[in-house]
Amino acid sequence: MGEVDAATMEPMWPEGASDEYITARIELAKAERTLRDQIEDVAAARRRVPPGLLVDDYSFAEGPADLGQPEPIRTTTLRELFGQHETLVVYHLMFHPNDDEACPMCSLWVDGFQGVAHHLGQRTSFAVIAKAPLPKLREWALRRGWDGLRILSSHDTTFNADLNAERPNGDQRPMISVFTAEDDGVRHFYTLPANFHDDTQRGIDLLSPVWNILDLLPAGRGEWYAENHYAGRERRA
Repeated sequence: MGEVDAATMEPMWPEGASDEYITARIELAKAERTLRDQIEDVAAARRRVPPGLLVDDYSFAEGPADLGQPEPIRTTTLRELFGQHETLVVYHLMFHPNDDEACPMCSLWVDGFQGVAHHLGQRTSFAVIAKAPLPKLREWALRRGWDGLRILSSHDTTFNADLNAERPNGDQRPMISVFTAEDDGVRHFYTLPANFHDDTQRGIDLLSPVWNILDLLPAGRGEWYAENHYAGRERRA
């Protein structure tokens, strides 16, 4: 990024801000632009990865679009989830079959996907898949208000294990995957777990506005962690 000063950029401060503040804010603006460029470089590198593995056409359990209706239950294949699109994004919801609720952090992410699903649908297909049995999964989706998303259960399938969204001991891993529709089947393109390769966290932070907004605060995100239930906010029925 070239030289920038207060005279060559739109101000990002109120009238009367100190010279010290303005100087610091300009330096921060340069760093923010550099970060944007790095994000775009990584996105370009992602698009250059070699073709991934052809995967099985897994079958999932799916109920009606109305989450309040328990039936009918149908079998939906991975290929069918593409619909008219050539790509499919799957969020692997961390919801162990023995748990009564999904992971709070995963629920936060899916809350966000619910809000933008109609936008995503203009470009790609999107689905949320979890290992929990379908009735339990749909009950949780109803309480969260995820009526704009396709919610499917991979219970009694090897989908999670095969995609490494499940550890050998059965623990579920939060991650997001992208698949492409090919003439000879469904091909895995990309998976991004919540933890990086060195097990540090924040792997999928960019997929949620919550963290990015909290990072704007003077104290940053701090030690805040999402919860499934907040005081004063009733669960949806």
